[in-house]
Amino acid sequence: MSKKFVLSRELKKFTQSQLAIPVFALLLLVVFNLIRDPSFFSISIKTNNMGNSVLSGNLVSILNGASELVILAIGMTLITSATKGQDISIGASAAIAGSVFVKILRANTITVPIILLALILACIVAILFCLMNGILIAKFNIQPMIASLILFTAGRPIAYWINGGATPNVESPLLSGLGGFIPGIPIPSPIIIVVIFIILIKLLLKFTNLGLYIQAVGINEKAARLNGINPMLMKMAVFLILGVCVTIAGSMNVCRIGLINHETILIDIEMDVILAVAIGGNSLGGGKFKLAGSVIGAYIIQTLTTTLYAMKVSSTAVKAYKAIVIILIVVIGSPVVKEAFQKLRNSLSGKKVVRI
Repeated sequence: MSKKFVLSRELKKFTQSQLAIPVFALLLLVVFNLIRDPSFFSISIKTNNMGNSVLSGNLVSILNGASELVILAIGMTLITSATKGQDISIGASAAIAGSVFVKILRANTITVPIILLALILACIVAILFCLMNGILIAKFNIQPMIASLILFTAGRPIAYWINGGATPNVESPLLSGLGGFIPGIPIPSPIIIVVIFIILIKLLLKFTNLGLYIQAVGINEKAARLNGINPMLMKMAVFLILGVCVTIAGSMNVCRIGLINHETILIDIEMDVILAVAIGGNSLGGGKFKLAGSVIGAYIIQTLTTTLYAMKVSSTAVKAYKAIVIILIVVIGSPVVKEAFQKLRNSLSGKKVVRI
């Protein structure tokens, strides 16, 4: 029996019910909003500042607003799986990538080739910083949260230094292709970028053994090594992917607002990203993962945020309400509650659970 077949069979058992809680939570939010305001998810066509007809509405705002969160949640899921911990420097890494992106754009006339060059250079820089975290974790066995704390502290000052201690702006209709709308297409471009990115990641994991090996390293690093898997290589691979994720998220955010502010770009997004992974049913202790769960978790957080603002909740109180709801979702999806529910279901059906 092949190694891939055995691991795949175990993963299939795990993922069968993993999406139940996040899907239920998302449906609950949808039903709540439909009851509170039947027009909450209505979509209309409006004309934006550039004279283009675009889609508008809360649903579009949710899908659009969660774009950076979804991309970062995918990267964090892989990091969590392989390293059994979380990288809390993703916001700072995105600030660095965004600063490099802006610096290249401001040094040249903004054209499509220059935008692509800026993205590539920003990606290289972001990957190098992410790999620095990867080396500390994979080579020196430092806990992920502690290792990334260095970049979490120093990352935004580095982003500030890259642009000479300023918060420069960038303006060009071409940049709307990353952060706004592409002329002639009514769907916000960040939504399109997210869909393309998810497809590429799914293809990467489907046609390679990368996802399987990442999970194997997270489940049991010693056993993975005995099966010919290089744990250090797998950990470095996930940080390389994270570098791409923070580049896309940082550059997208810059194009949304038209400037780079190292202090505010994707501020506090680390906690939302970690929560998205947890709400999606993925263990924060590493091992098996389900990317779909993290994506749904990201949209749950954004839907909750949009709902609270629609209910006229003040911005200062939004985080408190979000914390309460998210705690409930995480607790309901916890192993203890799942086990209690399973016992109740077995007792109602007359089945006996035998522990070995």
